Amino acid sequence: MDFDVVIVGGGLAGLSLAAALRRSTLSVALVEGRAPVFPEGWDSRIYAISPANADFLDALGAWGHLDAGRMEAVRTMEIHGDAGGRLDFTAYGCGVSELAWILESSLMQRELWETVKRQGNLSLFCPARPQALTIGSDAALLNLEDGRSLSARLIVAADGAESWTRSAAGVSVRFDPYDQQGVVANFATELPHRGTAFQWFRTDGVLAWLPLPGNRISMVWSAPEDHGRKLLELDHAELCAQVADAGNHRLGALQLITPPAGFPLRLMRAPNTVTRRLALIGDAAHTIHPLSGHGINLGFQDARVLAAVLCDKPGHVDCGDLGLLRAYERARKEEVVTLQTLTDSLHDLFRPATASLTRLRNFGLNLTNTLPVVKNLLVRYALAS
Repeated sequence: MDFDVVIVGGGLAGLSLAAALRRSTLSVALVEGRAPVFPEGWDSRIYAISPANADFLDALGAWGHLDAGRMEAVRTMEIHGDAGGRLDFTAYGCGVSELAWILESSLMQRELWETVKRQGNLSLFCPARPQALTIGSDAALLNLEDGRSLSARLIVAADGAESWTRSAAGVSVRFDPYDQQGVVANFATELPHRGTAFQWFRTDGVLAWLPLPGNRISMVWSAPEDHGRKLLELDHAELCAQVADAGNHRLGALQLITPPAGFPLRLMRAPNTVTRRLALIGDAAHTIHPLSGHGINLGFQDARVLAAVLCDKPGHVDCGDLGLLRAYERARKEEVVTLQTLTDSLHDLFRPATASLTRLRNFGLNLTNTLPVVKNLLVRYALAS
């Protein structure tokens, strides 16, 4: 079977790319190992979606179909240092209606999945798993475990940080572990959050509370390995008490509504995100520390830019042409490198250190809080990413 583009991976990045190609003349295939399984209750995988990516999802026809009752707008953000430093952002102060939207991964995946299932120029192969990849001068051949073979001008790896496709193509990446666990859970709160996101830089990691609809929050605690394991071993009552205490009881008592889960944190850099007849997007192309909340936002922007490059190409240009793919790589490199460097530097800055460094980093937060021009520049960059 012959296609112009074969996307391997049906996560948020792969689905959004597929949907973004719906108005093109390209024939598209999407290969995914299993159909999404949507949890009952609340999903522990929660994302902060920037306004720019809300607009992207709206352009795909997905945003307006999401259940508004499961989404929460961030109107205010409080960032606290580990020795009195503080930085505040408000949507009103930045001249926007919201700083971000907080919603479940499964909510977006369900809508995007239904969108691509109805897409006229797309063939969905699910369940299907790749077995072998051969990249030739004129086409790439993807063999599936069930014996089917897909020929494509372009293969897109959207299959996550442990990308089979990337490895099969011989593309090397560098992993730098943070020696931290990302511990996530959702809680009901005693007090209303009023659309406020909280972040504390602590000696035992970075703690974030993201507002969910009603009196609910999603927690992400980027904790050193030992502390992360201890958090996961706590019974529910002890975990609620410790998380409430770590957040200075800002929202009163907490009650667990989804069990905690943990995952290792690491930085991944790919020297090249394209090669002949191959492009990487999403976590297959890069990972960053979650303290900035930009992981999936980078993936959506990868999909948006790659789709634009493919849709706007002249008719005589092969969509797997390396020169064309490098235009995508150049367009994405600055933002990815900037955010990887920024989050990595913040992680290093707020690691336990000397008293003088502690004073300096908290002074920096307080100084930035007094400079509206600098604050607005930071927020506007985040809004557009």
